[in-house]
Amino acid sequence: MLAPDTLPIPVSIPRPPRPLLRAAREAIADYSMIHPGDRVLLGLSGGKDSLSLLHVLRHLRDKAPVRFELGAATVDPGIEGFDPSFLKEYVPALGVRYFYRRHDIVGRALKTMRGNSFCAYCSRMRRGILYDTARKQGFNVLALAHHLDDLAESFLMSAFFGGRLHTMKAHYVNDAKDLRVIRPFIYVRERQTADFARRGNLPAIMDNCPACFRMPSQRMQIKSLLAQQEKTNKTIFSSLLTTIKPLIVDKIHY
Repeated sequence: MLAPDTLPIPVSIPRPPRPLLRAAREAIADYSMIHPGDRVLLGLSGGKDSLSLLHVLRHLRDKAPVRFELGAATVDPGIEGFDPSFLKEYVPALGVRYFYRRHDIVGRALKTMRGNSFCAYCSRMRRGILYDTARKQGFNVLALAHHLDDLAESFLMSAFFGGRLHTMKAHYVNDAKDLRVIRPFIYVRERQTADFARRGNLPAIMDNCPACFRMPSQRMQIKSLLAQQEKTNKTIFSSLLTTIKPLIVDKIHY
């Protein structure tokens, strides 16, 4: 992967690898994620996962039989060492509408957060800002770049620390019932986005939220546990996918 200041504007646009496209297409079809005429806004952090999804959705927008519009939005949370501002040039150069919003989430967290993990707090705040951006700009679908590793980690965190069977949904309607939220990478492994980012020279921000790595995180504990288990059980993630499939379906009709 190239550093953001090395490649602010794409010289050539990399084509996502076939396995990555195939996994995204399968998830989109299985869960009816994109409908004809949808206006899809991607939550773009600048990390390897969301940049990979940006290129996948851009490819599908141009090549897939289902016609949809695509935009991207970044929420800059004001974290020291995290600077996604290069995306202001990078994304429009791909032919994708782009919105950049900066909010001092860290400052607000230090004043108001009580007992929650910072990552969870920041995620809720950013999601609200993305919802607001989608509404104001006329998008009806928000795309998020969570992958199978994320879903597996959330499932185990919920079981270990929350005492319930729960994980992220593949496709659901938000509480206000005015936006659909989709996760086209639910069948994708994290190593696939890392490989595409490296081979495609994507200007991904390494450790795209430094605050998460400075603060203790249950998610990091679970990630480490799964990595250890996968060394002796190569099918652990396919087994977990089978386990969580009933949990990722939203009962509300899209």
